[in-house]
Amino acid sequence: MRLLAFETATRRLSVALWIDGQVRERDFDSTTGGSEWLLPAARALLADAGVALSDLDCLAFGRGPGAFTGLRLAAGCVQGLAFGLDLPVIGVSSLEAVAECSGESRVYACLDARMHEVYVAAYSDGVEVMAPTVVAPAMAPVPPGDGWVGCGDAFAVYPNDLPGFERTRPDLLPTAVAVARLAVARWSNGSRSSAIEAVPLYVRNKVALTTAERIARGGMR
Repeated sequence: MRLLAFETATRRLSVALWIDGQVRERDFDSTTGGSEWLLPAARALLADAGVALSDLDCLAFGRGPGAFTGLRLAAGCVQGLAFGLDLPVIGVSSLEAVAECSGESRVYACLDARMHEVYVAAYSDGVEVMAPTVVAPAMAPVPPGDGWVGCGDAFAVYPNDLPGFERTRPDLLPTAVAVARLAVARWSNGSRSSAIEAVPLYVRNKVALTTAERIARGGMR
């Protein structure tokens, strides 16, 4: 199984190459989009492994939620490659990738969504128990039960507004390695899509707020 995975939902962009259980990754912190870095990094990974694009079995990407520009970057790259190479595609939630990165059993994944909002979802032993949504930090829903670990950069941005958990891991962001691992599991179960279905999961439908809306959510004028 040879799979190339992209994750660009946050400032930390990454590409991973999975070859029969072995994985290599390159990552890059970007505040400007990173479009000039992504495909060259993928080509370098392939070259280092001695693998051609035509040798791949599948492409995978973090479909969001996350930064709108980042989500379109990964989806666009995967769509273009998948159409050109006639390869199947597997999309993975970026919040689920956070949970996979954590290695924790019960994960409350929470990423900064800007505009004084957060993206949240919850996973128990890899099973989604709360679907991705976007809310103000103080309104973030919490699944029932104990033992949840708060994971994601929103806990660094809104430490006093989000629900309190006994443990938090604010350093975690989704990675292409996590996307690759989750995609390989889906591949084994026969789950895959066509290139035309490689679309982002935005969750939020509005990308800008009026001044009044920003103030109502606790933001600045």
